[in-house]
Amino acid sequence: MSQGSEDVRTLDLNADLGEGFGVYEIGDDSALLCAMTSANIACGFHAGDFAVMRRTVAQAQASGVRIGAHPGYPDRYGFGRRTLSFTPEETAALVVYQIGALQALARAAGGRVEHVKLHGALYHDVSYQVEYARAVLAAVQKASPELSFIAPFGSPFVALAIQTGVRVEEEFFADREYERDGRLTPRDRLGAVLADEQQIAQRVVTAWQDGYVRTRTGEEISVRADTVCLHGDHQGAVQRAVALRRALIDSGIPVGRPHLRVHPERA
Repeated sequence: MSQGSEDVRTLDLNADLGEGFGVYEIGDDSALLCAMTSANIACGFHAGDFAVMRRTVAQAQASGVRIGAHPGYPDRYGFGRRTLSFTPEETAALVVYQIGALQALARAAGGRVEHVKLHGALYHDVSYQVEYARAVLAAVQKASPELSFIAPFGSPFVALAIQTGVRVEEEFFADREYERDGRLTPRDRLGAVLADEQQIAQRVVTAWQDGYVRTRTGEEISVRADTVCLHGDHQGAVQRAVALRRALIDSGIPVGRPHLRVHPERA
């Protein structure tokens, strides 16, 4: 995954933020932003609200971090990690609705939304079901063609986005285990969520430098990563984020917003 072009490819670090509600806070967003280059801000359906969204936008702007929308299923009780039954058209509408809310708040603060990353079950359902991916891509492209998407590396969503000319960033999860088919290990499996700082950092360095990750069952699968996610709602997230960024810098891996035009293998 090294780069021979004169344009240096950078690795983006993203986190899902603004996932509190009212007086309830989840994660230390302000501290986590110091190590991130992109923020995916919850849009009020699975988490977040108008005040939390406004505050998180301001925090991201103050930190010089790229602002993204993080739409989820309308499921606060399940934190958006359960599949809800919607048609592709309804799913596209709920995504556009949430993006629009964050865009308005960002504009009011003098900022702008630059990317979209779906949350939880919605992320997986849309990424691996072509009918849903097609509907969401078409709807967002009509409403906000300037936006890029963050999606699982090697997923049908990535292939369809490239095919239809939508900018897409392939994502690797630093703190999640993978299965041999390239999907994340379900959270109800023991060991699905990783916590060891050194293990997490080494997985990302290996994915970038050598282009693979070792799965839960020991296989090596190919990885392409434009952006790496660390979950902000996990205990110890800030420490892991700082350790990861330090390990990347020590390994000579440039950290920064992704250069979406630099995809030689897609040319």
